[in-house]
Amino acid sequence: MIRHIVFFTARDAADLDRIRAGLETLASIPHARHFEVGRNLHADRLTGAEVDFVVYAEFDSEDDLAAYKAHPTYARAIEIVKPLRDMRIAADIIAS
Repeated sequence: MIRHIVFFTARDAADLDRIRAGLETLASIPHARHFEVGRNLHADRLTGAEVDFVVYAEFDSEDDLAAYKAHPTYARAIEIVKPLRDMRIAADIIAS
């Protein structure tokens, strides 16, 4: 199983609802075993880094993850979110 975790920060707090809506469109893409978008509750107390949203998804295989990223809705979500975000960090890990 592949765990796909992505962190986002907004450029402007006024765009938080638009970012969330854009990220939530990803839930309609097939291939994920599990998908969720969550709002971060607090800053990292060690670094002070602020993360606004976390996308968490699980996929049965790397092929399923690749199909998810190749889906037209994924491209549309990028068009919505990319101009509104400041930072994006993604990680794909193999679950044991």
